[in-house]
Amino acid sequence: MTDPWVALEPGADASERVRALRRAHDRFTAAGAVVRPVRPVVAASWRRSAGAHVSPDDSAAVELTDGELGAYRAQHPLARVMPLFRELMGTFATDGEHLLAVCDAQGRLLWVEGHTGARRRAGRMNFVPGARWSESAMGTNAPGTAVAVDRAVQVFAAEHFIREVQPWTCAAAPVHDPRTGRLLGAVDITGGDGLAHPHSLAFVQAVARAAESQLALLAPPPTGDRSLRLTVLGRDEALLLTPSGHKLRLSRRHSELLVLLARHPEGLTGDELLCHLYEDESVTPVTLRAELARLRRVLGPDLLTSRPYRLTVPVESDLETVERRLGSGAVTAAASSYPGPLLPASQAPAVARIRRGLADGLRAALIARGDPDLLADWAHAPWGEDDLGVWQALAAARPTPPVLARLAALDEEQGAQGPYAT
Repeated sequence: MTDPWVALEPGADASERVRALRRAHDRFTAAGAVVRPVRPVVAASWRRSAGAHVSPDDSAAVELTDGELGAYRAQHPLARVMPLFRELMGTFATDGEHLLAVCDAQGRLLWVEGHTGARRRAGRMNFVPGARWSESAMGTNAPGTAVAVDRAVQVFAAEHFIREVQPWTCAAAPVHDPRTGRLLGAVDITGGDGLAHPHSLAFVQAVARAAESQLALLAPPPTGDRSLRLTVLGRDEALLLTPSGHKLRLSRRHSELLVLLARHPEGLTGDELLCHLYEDESVTPVTLRAELARLRRVLGPDLLTSRPYRLTVPVESDLETVERRLGSGAVTAAASSYPGPLLPASQAPAVARIRRGLADGLRAALIARGDPDLLADWAHAPWGEDDLGVWQALAAARPTPPVLARLAALDEEQGAQGPYAT
């Protein structure tokens, strides 16, 4: 096979391949061994699925319903290109008895449209809007695996990890924000064995690229837009998008300064910044002024003023996005926008307080919600692997043997009222 991402090479016997894959799937689920004709991309996905404790007999969970689903879809960037998806794929899906599906970057299905009969059959396995089809929840499947590996992929019949899904074949491609490169989700075509053709993979790739081009046209940098865009969650050094469209990776100290200045649009005095940034009281104002002078050179002379120190343009940040969603009660949306703690290596006192406050607020909301998938995402993340409270909530919502074993280990290490990591 020339392309390992294509499910079937031209001329292959689909029926025979299905039988061989079923035998291979049975062997893997029984003994963990991968044999031919399983493709490397599928084998790697099966191993990730098993590592996430997905059972071949699992079913999809519907996380978003009714008003929450509608609100989340309305604010999602891919809502802006749904007319394009329908134009390019709608007729193909309906005429071919297929489904057009779009998921977010966490593998949650946002739209599922197409042939009425196919939708009805897919509904029996919860392939519906609002359901979670991430690879960590539903094993190998095209939309979930596409966002997991961040590239287009086909999944044919018994290549699916969940047995209930094995009558289907699908192809999906990731879609990115054209300005920042951030993964937004994936577009998918799901149907019968006929989709196991190189053309279907090329088709969804072309549709995804068209969507990215459309997003770039819909949201060009406005002529008068003077805002800074700051990415600070889950990374030690901030990524800054300037009004001119340049992407800059900032030093750790400059990252901290921008977080604090964005937090205080009214400005901060030198003494206030010293208090916010340094635990060591021996650090002199001269040191701070030197850092601010370097930051001014990075930003440009007109974006940072002094007396007090403040930014002359608005700042949009992923930190603010999570806080805003959490404050409005959109817990799922907040969790999906949280890639990790704020500047995790920063020891600046004010940054540490913001970091702890955001993590505390989000984990408390997750525990109160009790959604096992959201709790599992936090518990299996590096910042949540020792979080006893979240593991207790996860064990109450999903008492599987691996979860109970991890909870017992944490109880022994920390005690019933032990600390948790942020």
